[in-house]
Amino acid sequence: MTGALKSSSATPTPDLSGVEFATSADGMPVARIDDTVLAMVTSPSGFVFLASAVFVRRPLAELTRADFIGHDGRVADEDEFRARVAEIAGHKRDLAELNRARTRMSMSTPWGGSQMAVIYTEGVVAHSTAGHGGFHLSADRNAKIHPLLRKDTPWYEEDCEWAIVAITFPDLFTGYERAAAEKTIRNTWPDAWEAIHGAKLAEGESWARDRRAFDQRHAADYIVTSAILSVQHPGMTEVVAVVGGDRRSDDDERRFLVPSDEYAGRDRFGFVMDPDRHAEYHGPSSFIGWRGRGDGS
Repeated sequence: MTGALKSSSATPTPDLSGVEFATSADGMPVARIDDTVLAMVTSPSGFVFLASAVFVRRPLAELTRADFIGHDGRVADEDEFRARVAEIAGHKRDLAELNRARTRMSMSTPWGGSQMAVIYTEGVVAHSTAGHGGFHLSADRNAKIHPLLRKDTPWYEEDCEWAIVAITFPDLFTGYERAAAEKTIRNTWPDAWEAIHGAKLAEGESWARDRRAFDQRHAADYIVTSAILSVQHPGMTEVVAVVGGDRRSDDDERRFLVPSDEYAGRDRFGFVMDPDRHAEYHGPSSFIGWRGRGDGS
């Protein structure tokens, strides 16, 4: 991102008011914010993540891994854990100051009948259904959406399009939500983000932009579409790859064996076969669907 959009001020000290920290009975860093408890959990495979639970009343020092159900994303270390706790605490404080009203409305949505509605303000209502949800905007509110992001309908689904509503009406959202919305816009609609901000996104600042660059860079390469630990070759992963990684095509599918440790470090967009290092494999397959196909045995 260009320097014009970067803050030159020092990172502010997190506001941890109302937060209680401790160490759990089994040695995990834990915290409590109102009725929410959070823990920094290390998985059996070694990665660390933020876990959560609600309405656990016992002292933090008595809690164990079994008390935590929610999985709220990975954290690098205890410093990041504390930063995430501060972020959640700030979100809760902001929510308490917003005048959102929960109610029920008899209304059809693109995702089914509304089961619960949250009124953010006049003309901005979030609906939940049995399977999905999103925002409904009045005509006046929808007209305020930037033309590059405005839809022809007044409905904005909850996975990504909610962010369009949030950046248009920031006063209706918490700081945590606004930051998440800005990131969602960058990741999903990078061209619109650049046009609105008059700035260029750098590599690593937009998932969609990076995905596009990856696809262009490897359009002629074999990219893995399926993988399985090899029964016949311990320590290896058997993979199926096609040109460009197009899962809709089975033209010229090829199998390879890749060291499992190497495959575990694959790019987030896929594993690209290197013809100088990865030989095509024609032996017995661990894929059930490949057994009986050619040399798959």
